[in-house]
Amino acid sequence: MSMNYLNRHITKRIKAGKSTLARTIAPQIGKNNQPAEYLTFDRPTLMAAASAAPESFLTGYDSPVIIDEVQLVPELFRALKLVVDEMRITDKENANGKYLLTGSANMLALPKLADALVGRAAIMTLYPFTAAEATHNNAGGLERIMKMDFKGINDRGLSLIDAIKKATFPEVSTLTGEERRIWFDGYISSMLQRDVRQIAELEKISALPHLLSILAARTGCLMNDSDIARDIDMNHVTAKFYRSILKLMFLTFDVRPWFRNIGKRLVKTPKGYLLDTTMICHLLDYNIDEIVKTKPELFGHLVENFVATEIIKQLSNSDINAELYHFRTSDGKEVDFVLEKPDGSVFGIEVKKSESVTIQDFKGIKAFEELTGKDFAGGVVLYAGKDAVPFGKNLWAVPFFALW
Repeated sequence: MSMNYLNRHITKRIKAGKSTLARTIAPQIGKNNQPAEYLTFDRPTLMAAASAAPESFLTGYDSPVIIDEVQLVPELFRALKLVVDEMRITDKENANGKYLLTGSANMLALPKLADALVGRAAIMTLYPFTAAEATHNNAGGLERIMKMDFKGINDRGLSLIDAIKKATFPEVSTLTGEERRIWFDGYISSMLQRDVRQIAELEKISALPHLLSILAARTGCLMNDSDIARDIDMNHVTAKFYRSILKLMFLTFDVRPWFRNIGKRLVKTPKGYLLDTTMICHLLDYNIDEIVKTKPELFGHLVENFVATEIIKQLSNSDINAELYHFRTSDGKEVDFVLEKPDGSVFGIEVKKSESVTIQDFKGIKAFEELTGKDFAGGVVLYAGKDAVPFGKNLWAVPFFALW
């Protein structure tokens, strides 16, 4: 195992994942003491072979096969469907787990691949590092918060800003300054110029970087596609479609509004976030160490974005079965994040960047509690202080470091 490989918390739910993770644990998914074969279509010869004879390419390996950047060879998709279905008839014992596919885009956004995968695959998303992963800690921060079990939590010597810096892509988590800027420039360019073409042909593909910067400036805000369209000189239908492309490329994501048909006037517009908080600083050319004092309002949005990403990452790599929402009433009461379980129970998380909390900071959570009644399981205000403090039954002020 590579000395700089960090354990990914999703590993317990899958046998492999993207690139380094896939290569590192390939021996674990092999058979008969033979590691799985790792192939990547970043290599031109492999890409050419798979394109020329896709079925022969797939059946040419006896051991399980990890295929990285699979979206680059769409010719493989139909053959994959045929080969897997044939194996289910002729070799049931080895049919499951024969092929592990990874890619840089949402595979379900690729129509031909999505058709091949239906009923034949489990789909999991490997996000950038959580703060706990990047600092070699165990998973479980979000679970502890939802259980309101704060005994023994500590910051492990990690400040909030350091946590934000580390909770990023593995390749960039140890970089600083100019190296980080160069990496992000290359990554964004590759995603928006090469990989996006596997999803759709866009007339104004050059508008995507500008759109991404606009969304970075609006992180944590309600997504008004008409306003966004005016900023990039498009009609709102096209702007909404282009925004969906960025989501399919795992660059942005929406948090849906929580509502039930219970007579209360609630805002039913999603809020938008970027998948990586340090990317926001890159796109807006901000130094996160400086904006704490010079642009405190922006820093508040960055902290909210960080919490949003920590929640979706930890939902993906844990056994927590919950959907993420936000809550807002028409008269301005809000809860930044709501987690709802299948049984209807709900949990509220409010984010406050300051080092102190008052009962007024719970007004949105208390309004949500009143509305949801017996379904309300609890609520916390995450803040920059050091102590976990109860503010009533199932109401807590909790330091950010509970997440990591």
